[in-house]
Amino acid sequence: DIRAVAEIAGVMAGKQTSDLIPLCHPLPLSSLKVAVAPDEAGAAFVVTACAKTNGQTGVEMEARTAGAITCLAIYDMLKAIDRSMVIEDIALISKSGGASGDYVRSTP
Repeated sequence: DIRAVAEIAGVMAGKQTSDLIPLCHPLPLSSLKVAVAPDEAGAAFVVTACAKTNGQTGVEMEARTAGAITCLAIYDMLKAIDRSMVIEDIALISKSGGASGDYVRSTP
């Protein structure tokens, strides 16, 4: 099951963000969820990662790491079928907390 394997890879990566990104602080995550769903046309996957902590900082790097690695896991499992796949639009949709405060992306 490509989706399940990719979601697990994303969760594992998000939990290891401080080991993967130099100078990124290790954070205690209270939740990290990754979802993979086909897009409306069925020609792509949409990956969503949501991270939460009870700490006083944001966890956007953990969520973005989880999303990126999920995409790479999908690519790895499907590259034998199509090496021309593209990973694009890794974007922060919203966040709350942390020193910079709340953020909501203005464009989808």
